[in-house]
Amino acid sequence: MNTKFITSCALAASLFLASHAPALAKSGVLVIDDVVSVRILNGWRTDRGTHMAAIEVRLADGWKTYWRAPGDGGIPPRFNWSGSTNLANVDLHWPRPDAFHLNGMLSIGYHDAVIIPIELSPATKGQPISVSGEIDMGVCDDICVPVTVHVTAELPADQTTTDPAILGALKLAPANAKAGGVTSATCAVSPISDGMRVTATIDMPALDGEEIAVFELAGQQVWIDEAKTTRAGRHLTATTDVVPSASGPFLLNRSDLRITVLGKTRAVDIRGCPAG
Repeated sequence: MNTKFITSCALAASLFLASHAPALAKSGVLVIDDVVSVRILNGWRTDRGTHMAAIEVRLADGWKTYWRAPGDGGIPPRFNWSGSTNLANVDLHWPRPDAFHLNGMLSIGYHDAVIIPIELSPATKGQPISVSGEIDMGVCDDICVPVTVHVTAELPADQTTTDPAILGALKLAPANAKAGGVTSATCAVSPISDGMRVTATIDMPALDGEEIAVFELAGQQVWIDEAKTTRAGRHLTATTDVVPSASGPFLLNRSDLRITVLGKTRAVDIRGCPAG
């Protein structure tokens, strides 16, 4: 599990931050010693009445940050939008991440820069949204640094001009199961000493490069091991162990499972995995 890794990251972060200058914030961009800068791209009000904005993250050479499911070697990002006004809901549209190895562990995330579209639902339609958010994120090079950044933006209701950068990021999202050519996906579940073992059998065309399957389980505090994958023709088999915080077998709802299959240039997002 990740306890030792997270502890070492926290220690490295304290040493790193103690020896560097304080954060500098100006023009709505928070910069921490030129390692990472984060800002909101204001975007536009959609025909549905939501507001399509984005989080833009820029990283110094060699630094990386993490996807929503960061792998064994990553720090999961966390978002708090409670300081915002006229905001009812936030949906993140994650672009396809890259897989890389850091400290001998698989990590999943982004390097150089990433634009993460965020779709904001106003509490009162037709009115501006004032965004005030706190983002906890990890950035890593030779060491890992947990960072908290604050972002703000005023999003008017009459802004309807689309942003090409956000549109481009939306196109990078993993394809859904149908668009990805998935004809079936089933999961077999069996108990292990400290949790459950899940084996997914997916009928789908092969992606380019190494195929990495990432399992997520909504609504539960669990640790999920790096999946082992094999392929025979159209059939991709992926097996992982799911361990809850209490350790031991537990009731697993297959409809809550989410499996993302990552290739070199494409990815497929599969929601739910019924029994085979």
